[in-house]
Amino acid sequence: MEQLYQQVILDHSKNPHGRGLVDPAGSGASAESHQVNPTCGDEVTMRVEFGTSASGDPTVERVSWEGQGCSISQASLSVLTELVTGQDVTSGEHLASVFRELMSSRGKGLDEASEDALGDAAAFTGVSQFPARIKCALLGWAALRDTFAKAGVLGDVSSTDGARTA
Repeated sequence: MEQLYQQVILDHSKNPHGRGLVDPAGSGASAESHQVNPTCGDEVTMRVEFGTSASGDPTVERVSWEGQGCSISQASLSVLTELVTGQDVTSGEHLASVFRELMSSRGKGLDEASEDALGDAAAFTGVSQFPARIKCALLGWAALRDTFAKAGVLGDVSSTDGARTA
């Protein structure tokens, strides 16, 4: 299982989804965030375009990013892009919260339903054993949350880690 997880991370770092900043296409909302991990020098600029679902909820229409850093940060960005594109913002924030919980698991992982929801992101379970690498894996997720806040699409949502976003 550990080899499979390592292969998922390597595959995503070699063939990253969403890499290459794309100019916003339509008249919908968009936001950009630049995040840096000063510990190791990883950095990312993420651009997110938002739309509206049939029920009027904000959705993540497109995620694009440009960054540099270790294979963990680059793979995490790629997985994030796959997971949240096409999702409503509330679901995207929930996935981010579950991923942060996984990074706090110290290698123990989460329950099966949570890991199923994370898809390829569950491959980062092993990363959560190494405190210096957790920041690498969380870099893109911090950028995503920042774009949600900048675009004002979260409303009054509270995350499971106690932080407020708006």
